[in-house]
Amino acid sequence: MARKSDTDYSVYLVTDSTPAILGAGRDLCEVVEAALRGGATCVQYRDKTSDTGALVRTARRLHAVTRRHGVPLLVNDRVDVALAVGCEGVHIGQDDLDLETARRLLGPDKIIGVTVSNAEETAAACKGGADYLGIGTVFATPTKENAKSIIGVDGLQQILLQLAEADSPVKTVCIGGINASNVSRVVWQSAIRGRSLDGVAVVSAIMSAADPEASARELGALVRAPPPFARGVVTEQQQDRSPEQLVGLVPEVIRAVADRKPLSHNMTNLVVQNFAANVALCVGASPIMANYGEEAGDLSKLGGALVINMGTVTPEGLENYLKALKAYNAVGGPVVFDPVGAGATAVRRAAVKTILGGGYVDVLKGNRSEILSCLPGGSAAQQRGVDSAEGEVDLRELASAMRELALRRKNIVVVTGETDYVTAGRQIFTIDNGHEYLGMVTGTGCCLGTTISAAIAAYPHDKLAATVAALAYYNLAAETAAYRDDVKGPGSFVPAFLDALRSVRELTVGGDFEWLGGAVVGTLDI
Repeated sequence: MARKSDTDYSVYLVTDSTPAILGAGRDLCEVVEAALRGGATCVQYRDKTSDTGALVRTARRLHAVTRRHGVPLLVNDRVDVALAVGCEGVHIGQDDLDLETARRLLGPDKIIGVTVSNAEETAAACKGGADYLGIGTVFATPTKENAKSIIGVDGLQQILLQLAEADSPVKTVCIGGINASNVSRVVWQSAIRGRSLDGVAVVSAIMSAADPEASARELGALVRAPPPFARGVVTEQQQDRSPEQLVGLVPEVIRAVADRKPLSHNMTNLVVQNFAANVALCVGASPIMANYGEEAGDLSKLGGALVINMGTVTPEGLENYLKALKAYNAVGGPVVFDPVGAGATAVRRAAVKTILGGGYVDVLKGNRSEILSCLPGGSAAQQRGVDSAEGEVDLRELASAMRELALRRKNIVVVTGETDYVTAGRQIFTIDNGHEYLGMVTGTGCCLGTTISAAIAAYPHDKLAATVAALAYYNLAAETAAYRDDVKGPGSFVPAFLDALRSVRELTVGGDFEWLGGAVVGTLDI
């Protein structure tokens, strides 16, 4: 057996002998051996109900299997069982035998892992000499009835950040609801400041599988491969461009939308659907207003983008959002998320946490209070409603929040208001165009999300440039419309705005960029 410091935790199998997970008539050791043939790299024997004699007998059978494959066997909680069978170590929870006693009984050469779910537990386990941490529970799971809390990817990432800042050598796996549908995203999205997971602990994804060998092999491949949407993440070189360079790409983005006519799949409220569909048509996209999540599996394969507009929050709607998000993530399709009214109620704050924890979004767009509510832990300020709260939040706080969100979530953050701000984590770009009428018409913010979706779908290799282009285009079209002689207020502004979006697109396709001379794009030097 290799030294404990060389242990491979990448596919860490945790056993479960209950009929609900293992299934009736299946032999635990045979399932484990199949998983080892498929590439499982570490096994934890967990059985909370059997008596000591039965535990020892099963652990000895399992150890014979794991030794044949050169893989360590750890026993959950029971140090006495581990000592009796001479296996490679134990895993202990917060309510089990303390780490100091376990180490004294087992000696320095055995592996000891510890379950952690917060900063205090992490610090204590590292200080106490744990060899690895089992971080979780990440997602809700039926295999752990007494899970103290669901920490999500945010909580997982926070612990990895803590370890990175402490320069800790302790290895990590995450546990809780990990399966083939989310493992690549969780591993990729939780990584921060050079620190990433050393593996994933899985239970039912292998133990309940009809073919444990194939399931273990699939999970091993997914752990090591980035998710499909990772290829579209903004690069450092793209972030370091000047405002002038980004403005120079605006015509190219608009032409790309006109040429490709990408699908803009909007999941939005009834109040906005007609307006958003017309905006999509005017910018050159092909709109569909489809709030039923089951349709997303087919729609996501058409090369377009998804807009999740959290205008109306219901349990059914939230379920549909998550289904659509999962479908677009699976094929690497771009996603725009607009957390409408995120800070207004506890229900909306919980919904935002659920959506951001349930998948990856390429562009997170909202007003100041909405974006602050998306921070891990949220914002102390309660939002009055869905309207922007310009001037209520210190600009320095906003800039810090935008960068933190973009770096943590590896996406683009857009904050709308009198001045619009865009960042992918480094520079913050400003767009000082638009008109006050945009704030007097319901749904203009939602329709901006539609416009961004068209741009990032048509220009997926440079989503930062596409997002800035969409903002400049949208706001300059608003100025053009507002200053028409026949526009007297917000009522007459809406049809003029739709005309302007179409007109600017046609001018650009025809090679006339004079309208772009009014673009006021800069950077926020904070």
